[in-house]
Amino acid sequence: MESSKVIHAFYTDDEILLDAVKAVKAKHHHIEEVFCPFPVHGLDKAMGLAPTRLAITAFFYGITGLSVAIWLTNYIMIDDWPQDIGGKPNFTWFANMPAFVPIMFELTVFFAAHLMVITFYMRSRIWPFKEAENPDPRTTDDHFLMEIPVQNNEAELTELLTNTGAVEINIVDKH
Repeated sequence: MESSKVIHAFYTDDEILLDAVKAVKAKHHHIEEVFCPFPVHGLDKAMGLAPTRLAITAFFYGITGLSVAIWLTNYIMIDDWPQDIGGKPNFTWFANMPAFVPIMFELTVFFAAHLMVITFYMRSRIWPFKEAENPDPRTTDDHFLMEIPVQNNEAELTELLTNTGAVEINIVDKH
Protein backbone atom coordinates (compact mmCIF):
# COMPACT_ATOMS: atom_id res chain seq x y z
CA MET A 1 0.00 0.00 0.00
CA GLU A 2 1.30 3.38 -0.95
CA SER A 3 1.58 6.02 1.74
CA SER A 4 1.27 9.75 1.22
CA LYS A 5 2.44 12.66 3.32
CA VAL A 6 0.01 14.98 5.01
CA ILE A 7 0.40 17.95 7.30
CA HIS A 8 -1.45 17.94 10.60
CA ALA A 9 -1.97 21.48 11.87
CA PHE A 10 -3.34 21.78 15.41
CA TYR A 11 -5.43 24.68 16.68
CA THR A 12 -6.84 25.38 20.15
CA ASP A 13 -9.69 27.75 19.21
CA ASP A 14 -12.58 27.20 16.82
CA GLU A 15 -12.61 30.79 15.52
CA ILE A 16 -8.89 30.64 14.72
CA LEU A 17 -9.47 27.30 12.99
CA LEU A 18 -12.30 28.75 10.91
CA ASP A 19 -10.13 31.68 9.84
CA ALA A 20 -7.28 29.26 9.06
CA VAL A 21 -9.51 27.11 6.87
CA LYS A 22 -10.59 30.22 4.95
CA ALA A 23 -6.95 31.30 4.53
CA VAL A 24 -5.83 27.86 3.31
CA LYS A 25 -8.74 27.64 0.85
CA ALA A 26 -7.96 31.18 -0.36
CA LYS A 27 -4.46 29.93 -1.30
CA HIS A 28 -6.13 27.08 -3.26
CA HIS A 29 -4.86 24.21 -1.11
CA HIS A 30 -6.98 21.11 -0.66
CA ILE A 31 -8.04 20.34 2.92
CA GLU A 32 -8.47 16.60 3.28
CA GLU A 33 -10.28 16.66 6.65
CA VAL A 34 -10.79 18.72 9.78
CA PHE A 35 -11.19 16.93 13.12
CA CYS A 36 -13.04 18.81 15.87
CA PRO A 37 -14.17 17.95 19.41
CA PHE A 38 -17.53 19.63 18.69
CA PRO A 39 -19.39 20.98 15.63
CA VAL A 40 -18.05 24.32 14.38
CA HIS A 41 -20.72 26.54 12.83
CA GLY A 42 -19.78 27.55 9.29
CA LEU A 43 -16.91 25.07 8.91
CA ASP A 44 -18.66 23.07 6.20
CA LYS A 45 -19.26 26.22 4.14
CA ALA A 46 -15.69 27.42 4.67
CA MET A 47 -14.36 24.05 3.48
CA GLY A 48 -16.57 24.20 0.41
CA LEU A 49 -18.56 21.06 1.25
CA ALA A 50 -21.83 20.45 -0.54
CA PRO A 51 -25.01 20.84 1.53
CA THR A 52 -26.30 17.61 3.02
CA ARG A 53 -29.20 15.81 1.36
CA LEU A 54 -30.06 13.95 4.55
CA ALA A 55 -33.19 16.09 5.09
CA ILE A 56 -34.58 14.92 1.76
CA THR A 57 -34.16 11.30 2.80
CA ALA A 58 -35.84 12.10 6.14
CA PHE A 59 -38.89 13.37 4.26
CA PHE A 60 -39.12 10.22 2.15
CA TYR A 61 -38.60 8.00 5.20
CA GLY A 62 -41.43 9.87 6.95
CA ILE A 63 -43.70 9.42 3.92
CA THR A 64 -42.83 5.71 3.98
CA GLY A 65 -43.76 5.51 7.67
CA LEU A 66 -47.03 7.34 7.04
CA SER A 67 -47.87 4.98 4.17
CA VAL A 68 -47.14 1.93 6.32
CA ALA A 69 -49.32 3.37 9.11
CA ILE A 70 -52.24 4.00 6.74
CA TRP A 71 -51.94 0.52 5.24
CA LEU A 72 -51.56 -1.08 8.69
CA THR A 73 -54.56 0.65 10.26
CA ASN A 74 -56.71 -0.05 7.21
CA TYR A 75 -55.73 -3.72 7.09
CA ILE A 76 -56.03 -4.39 10.82
CA MET A 77 -59.11 -2.34 11.71
CA ILE A 78 -61.12 -2.35 8.46
CA ASP A 79 -60.21 -5.37 6.27
CA ASP A 80 -58.87 -8.13 8.49
CA TRP A 81 -60.72 -7.79 11.80
CA PRO A 82 -63.40 -5.07 11.68
CA GLN A 83 -64.71 -4.27 15.12
CA ASP A 84 -67.89 -2.67 16.35
CA ILE A 85 -66.64 -0.43 19.16
CA GLY A 86 -69.36 1.39 21.15
CA GLY A 87 -71.94 0.80 18.41
CA LYS A 88 -69.73 2.49 15.80
CA PRO A 89 -68.79 -0.03 13.12
CA ASN A 90 -65.66 0.42 11.02
CA PHE A 91 -66.94 0.43 7.45
CA THR A 92 -64.38 2.81 5.97
CA TRP A 93 -60.92 3.98 6.90
CA PHE A 94 -61.81 7.65 6.32
CA ALA A 95 -64.66 7.53 8.84
CA ASN A 96 -62.25 6.29 11.50
CA MET A 97 -59.16 8.26 10.47
CA PRO A 98 -59.19 10.63 13.50
CA ALA A 99 -58.69 7.62 15.78
CA PHE A 100 -55.66 6.57 13.70
CA VAL A 101 -53.84 9.93 13.79
CA PRO A 102 -51.62 8.98 16.78
CA ILE A 103 -50.59 5.75 15.05
CA MET A 104 -49.84 7.60 11.81
CA PHE A 105 -47.80 10.24 13.64
CA GLU A 106 -45.81 7.71 15.65
CA LEU A 107 -44.94 5.51 12.67
CA THR A 108 -43.97 8.57 10.61
CA VAL A 109 -41.53 9.67 13.32
CA PHE A 110 -40.35 6.09 13.98
CA PHE A 111 -39.49 5.40 10.33
CA ALA A 112 -37.87 8.80 9.77
CA ALA A 113 -35.73 8.64 12.92
CA HIS A 114 -34.55 5.06 12.65
CA LEU A 115 -33.90 5.06 8.92
CA MET A 116 -32.09 8.41 9.22
CA VAL A 117 -29.69 6.97 11.79
CA ILE A 118 -29.03 3.94 9.58
CA THR A 119 -28.51 6.18 6.54
CA PHE A 120 -26.16 8.47 8.46
CA TYR A 121 -24.03 5.55 9.64
CA MET A 122 -23.90 4.02 6.17
CA ARG A 123 -23.11 7.35 4.49
CA SER A 124 -20.40 8.10 7.06
CA ARG A 125 -19.05 4.55 6.81
CA ILE A 126 -19.38 4.08 10.55
CA TRP A 127 -19.80 0.33 10.96
CA PRO A 128 -20.09 -1.62 14.19
CA PHE A 129 -16.65 -2.48 15.58
CA LYS A 130 -14.89 -0.21 13.07
CA GLU A 131 -11.60 1.15 14.30
CA ALA A 132 -11.54 4.92 14.74
CA GLU A 133 -9.84 7.01 12.05
CA ASN A 134 -9.02 9.85 14.41
CA PRO A 135 -5.32 10.72 13.91
CA ASP A 136 -4.82 12.29 17.34
CA PRO A 137 -6.80 11.73 20.56
CA ARG A 138 -6.50 15.41 21.52
CA THR A 139 -9.13 16.22 18.87
CA THR A 140 -11.74 14.54 21.07
CA ASP A 141 -10.95 16.92 23.95
CA ASP A 142 -9.67 20.41 23.25
CA HIS A 143 -7.72 20.55 19.97
CA PHE A 144 -8.72 20.99 16.34
CA LEU A 145 -6.75 19.31 13.56
CA MET A 146 -6.58 20.30 9.91
CA GLU A 147 -5.21 17.64 7.55
CA ILE A 148 -3.71 18.84 4.26
CA PRO A 149 -2.02 16.65 1.62
CA VAL A 150 1.60 17.53 0.89
CA GLN A 151 2.73 17.76 -2.73
CA ASN A 152 6.36 18.98 -2.46
CA ASN A 153 5.17 22.19 -0.79
CA GLU A 154 5.95 21.50 2.90
CA ALA A 155 7.76 24.79 3.49
CA GLU A 156 4.99 26.90 1.93
CA LEU A 157 2.25 25.06 3.84
CA THR A 158 4.15 25.16 7.11
CA GLU A 159 4.67 28.93 6.82
CA LEU A 160 1.01 29.48 5.88
CA LEU A 161 -0.27 27.35 8.77
CA THR A 162 2.08 29.02 11.25
CA ASN A 163 0.79 32.43 10.14
CA THR A 164 -2.81 31.27 10.64
CA GLY A 165 -2.21 30.45 14.30
CA ALA A 166 -1.41 26.73 14.35
CA VAL A 167 0.05 25.72 17.72
CA GLU A 168 1.64 22.54 16.36
CA ILE A 169 2.46 21.36 12.84
CA ASN A 170 3.46 17.76 12.02
CA ILE A 171 4.23 16.10 8.72
CA VAL A 172 3.13 12.48 8.87
CA ASP A 173 2.79 9.51 6.52
CA LYS A 174 -0.81 8.59 5.96
CA HIS A 175 -1.53 5.02 4.96
